[in-house]
Amino acid sequence: MIDSKGYRPNVGIILCNDQGRVFWAKRKGANSWQFPQGGIDCDEDPETAMYRELWEETGLRAEHVQMLGRTRYWLRYKLPDKYVRKNSMPLCIGQKQIWFILRLLSDETNVRFDCGHKQEFDNWKWVEYWYPLKDVVYFKRRVYRKALDELGMLLVDDEVQVNAESYLAGRHQL
Repeated sequence: MIDSKGYRPNVGIILCNDQGRVFWAKRKGANSWQFPQGGIDCDEDPETAMYRELWEETGLRAEHVQMLGRTRYWLRYKLPDKYVRKNSMPLCIGQKQIWFILRLLSDETNVRFDCGHKQEFDNWKWVEYWYPLKDVVYFKRRVYRKALDELGMLLVDDEVQVNAESYLAGRHQL
């Protein structure tokens, strides 16, 4: 499902623990890390898609997490030209995403990667809240920053409240 401007509707998931660290997942067969995310099916609202993607990509169910909030608006990123499939119609030039922030309530041993029709990840770790801004693929960084900025306000952990500029400049050690 691609919208009239060429963006695929999608959800992004920031899963945190009680220490304000976030779930960082390694894409299967690659040295590429990201937050769980996935497309919204035509019969789904963003929240339903988020819980489906959470299950498919991490093995976690709604009862394993507490939803803390979501972004107010769609956040968009364009794909670099080399990733645009020019032979596909309708043409997809990027993704528009609603981001959710969740807190893990269950034991992390519930995480598994074999629940979806196609395994997306093969490893994961807890990382500092702002760490993904340094590690995610370059064309997703602006969207990640917007999502982390907006949703970080929902966490009570003072360490998360340090701003991205300070963290990225190395002036603050978490």
